[in-house]
Amino acid sequence: MITTLEELIEKAKGGRLMGLDVGTKTVGLALSDVTWMIATPMETLKRIKFTKDALKLKSIFEAENVTGLVIGLPINMDGSEGPKCQSVRQFAENLEEHTDIPMTFWDERLSTVAVTRTLLEADMSRAKRGEVVDKMAASYILQGALDRLSMI
Repeated sequence: MITTLEELIEKAKGGRLMGLDVGTKTVGLALSDVTWMIATPMETLKRIKFTKDALKLKSIFEAENVTGLVIGLPINMDGSEGPKCQSVRQFAENLEEHTDIPMTFWDERLSTVAVTRTLLEADMSRAKRGEVVDKMAASYILQGALDRLSMI
């Protein structure tokens, strides 16, 4: 069920939150601690076919006691929603058919830029950046939502 961040607090109690950075070829995953304070990059899944991807995600949700999802929404800089947003919204709607975990969207503007800048400052090679940027972006997205939750 797609919900607001405020509603997610009530519906996801008792477990961890997971951040998703949904791309066309990969899905970056990040996991919160049980207190919903810290987001940690987890892994990057290579997308295959949606049903297989959904089954893999569902098994991860169960193994990690995930009770809520924060999905990055790639809103344009002017605040409008383009084809990438439509694709992510469709991914979430399709995922709803495979799990009853509540999910919400989080504005991910500049998350990949911020993560890439951090990795460049750490002098990470292009190849290494490619391996970690999606899970780091998921962590950035989830941490933003966790920081907001701490103010509610």
